[in-house]
Amino acid sequence: MPDASSAKPPPAPPDWFAVFAAAPAVAEIANRLGAGDTLSARGVAGSSAVLLAAAVQQRLERPLLLVVAHLDEADEACEELEGLGVDVARLPAMEVLPGETAINLELLTERLTLVRRLDEGGAPSVLVAPIQALMQSVPPATQLETMLRVITPGDTLDVGELAAWLDTGGYRRVDAIEAPGEFAIRGGIVDVAVAGATPCRIDLFGDEVEGLYEIDLDTMGSDRRLPRLELVAATVDQLQSDTDVRPFSDVLPAAAVAMLVEIIELTEQGRSYWDRVADARGILAPPAVFSALQRHLSAVVDVNQFSAGSHPEAAIELPLEALPTFDESASTAVDELVELARETRTIVLCQNAGETQRLGELLTEHGGADAVVRDERYLHRGFVWHADDKTPPLALVPYHELLHRYHTRRRVRRIATSRAMDAFVDLQPGDYVVHRDHGIARFLGLRTLATAREGQTEFLTLEFAKTAKLNVPVAKIDLVQKYIGAFSGTPELSTLGGKRWQKQKEKVSEAVRDLAAEMLRLQAARSSLPGIRFPADTTWQREFEAEFPYQETEDQLAAIAAVKRDMADTQPMDRLVCGDVGFGKTEVAIRAAFKAVMSGKQAAILAPTTVLADQHYHTFRERMSDFPIHIELLSRYRTPAHQRKTVEHLAKGSIDIVIGTHRLISKDIRFKDLGLV
Repeated sequence: MPDASSAKPPPAPPDWFAVFAAAPAVAEIANRLGAGDTLSARGVAGSSAVLLAAAVQQRLERPLLLVVAHLDEADEACEELEGLGVDVARLPAMEVLPGETAINLELLTERLTLVRRLDEGGAPSVLVAPIQALMQSVPPATQLETMLRVITPGDTLDVGELAAWLDTGGYRRVDAIEAPGEFAIRGGIVDVAVAGATPCRIDLFGDEVEGLYEIDLDTMGSDRRLPRLELVAATVDQLQSDTDVRPFSDVLPAAAVAMLVEIIELTEQGRSYWDRVADARGILAPPAVFSALQRHLSAVVDVNQFSAGSHPEAAIELPLEALPTFDESASTAVDELVELARETRTIVLCQNAGETQRLGELLTEHGGADAVVRDERYLHRGFVWHADDKTPPLALVPYHELLHRYHTRRRVRRIATSRAMDAFVDLQPGDYVVHRDHGIARFLGLRTLATAREGQTEFLTLEFAKTAKLNVPVAKIDLVQKYIGAFSGTPELSTLGGKRWQKQKEKVSEAVRDLAAEMLRLQAARSSLPGIRFPADTTWQREFEAEFPYQETEDQLAAIAAVKRDMADTQPMDRLVCGDVGFGKTEVAIRAAFKAVMSGKQAAILAPTTVLADQHYHTFRERMSDFPIHIELLSRYRTPAHQRKTVEHLAKGSIDIVIGTHRLISKDIRFKDLGLV
């Protein structure tokens, strides 16, 4: 991966963390670990185990290994520790079962880079690992050199040898890179889509590396110059072996300590993974993992919620309790938060500026602005910490837990762009195709033929009716498309040179012209009608959008901007937003509906099925839960009495957003001031 020229400085630890770290229970755990004891602690709640790990490490000033039971717990813990300014690293588990041939290059890169960092003595303050990652052995330092390669300007590079190394290590050679794990060679240029990093270009002059650059995939042009490039590649046999491997604990410094979170759950998850393993080479059973940690590290502590742990005689009781459950209503929940602040020092953790500002407004409305402290950093689950009799309890409340706005936190993936040739890549011999001029045929395959003008040339061989064949040069591949029929069955092959295909094309062209004329007529009629010119974004609109828990994609931002431009125009909006499942179309609709409501208008969301309408209803309600917006569902999931009440409130204007199926276009539906559909 390319070197980072500059790193963002870590945030400073908050003042409330100092209170947590200074607590007697934390001091006792740190002192006993420092003395080399093995012990247990009981009473953890919420995300307290992660903060406990940070506090213990701060006191000991030694590397600490935090072991969790689930992969997503490791991701959550890393983000929480980063928010505290802790130097943290994650040991990822290879998320394919041993025995399979697929290698996730991004995870492999992260894993082996961390192993080399530890071999070189660069241990992070806290290292987070799911139990599955510890069960997977790591290669020794000598073999690591064959899996990691560093390239710098001025190096001598054998392109053929590099291509073979990349191919063996899981990379795929393509004509032009698009996705991680691909590489392309064009003369003296080698492009590599490095897993987990920006795609890079190696510029060669002969066998000498003349320059290293980042690549802009949109233009395929060279971008920022790089001082070095680090590549990772490995085979399955290298990763799965009983001989040339070592437990990960052997890589850690001997002075390091380990904290095991929920020892029973760790054992169960480890056993479940062990039972699914098809090839156990290089895999340690859970007892072997725990034994290796005890043997190699200076001390181990397991922390649990209810159980006394593996050492009940040495268990420490933690002064922790879970947060109270807040009401589903945002208004009532804030009142309960203010009440909690009268008895504790209450900190609400917000993920972004939008949440922080919105919380301030809610607290001002409910008289708690001075009682509750707002802090902008991430905490997955809150808890209450009772330090001692002299210090008031510390309540840490995540904003999303206060308002019941939990989200699955996903890693950002790059979505590969498509090119014109992509539709043809999946074509296999025997597939039906459509030739633009001759009609439906069967694709027989590619063949090379000698031509008088161009010599050896590659052709697509197509078979038409009566076994007539046509060879199409690959240079004219745009004339051929894969057949996509609107019915199930085998299409009839066209006759090469016949007139039927031309008549079909003319008939379709006439139908398309009629459809286009009708659409133009409707568009002209709509354009002549006056539209609603919505005003600029309000403060609440900006706060609402800032609360979105994910990073918007470029296409998503472009769609949102286009919709807002349409809504600000004097003509009615008529826009289609297209995208695959999970690409963020719903968020575009949510922001448009919110903007309409902020302008005093009603919005109607029409869904094709009852199930989808119900899903959108819950999504809209959760997303807008801390704003005074009335959302209702109108579908067969509602009783007739409830539907009649909803229809009445729609007509009165007391419902801001209604979500439903075709029931929304019934004759009895009346809106007081509909602004968006």
